[in-house]
Amino acid sequence: MIKVFHRMKWFLGLVLLQVLVLNQMHVAGYATPFFFIYFILKFNSRVGRNELMLWSFALGLTVDMFGNTPGMNAAAATCLAFFRNSLLRLVTLRDLDEGFRPSIKNLGFSSFFRYTLLTCALFCTLLLLIDTFSFFDLTLLVVKIVTSTLSTILCILCAESLGRNKG
Repeated sequence: MIKVFHRMKWFLGLVLLQVLVLNQMHVAGYATPFFFIYFILKFNSRVGRNELMLWSFALGLTVDMFGNTPGMNAAAATCLAFFRNSLLRLVTLRDLDEGFRPSIKNLGFSSFFRYTLLTCALFCTLLLLIDTFSFFDLTLLVVKIVTSTLSTILCILCAESLGRNKG
């Protein structure tokens, strides 16, 4: 029960941060950090795919409701949740049945960075492809994907370093 309340606090905090602050930022007119996916990345590796997909769908849908993006974040977040364990298994030598929480401390910087890079790139690619729904200006699309991915990774690594120093 305490885990649910803890998750709800993180859920609400990340949604508010994303909607009120980060969605208003467009670094150089291209990059928008999608920090709310940090919630999906930090789930314990033992959590089932269905539970993770439900949380991700709710998270994406909540961001969509406040951001006036009809279902785009929900679709990308749900897809990210579907592939998260496979991406985690790809970058780590650990067995996911151990039930660890992905972090720099548990995975090491290199593995955590690859995990973050893959998940952010997948999410940003899906979201921006859904948003654009066209390959008309492919160069602009690629620039937006790369810059949004890099800004999201930067936010996640900053949060990880702050969390690691705190405890």
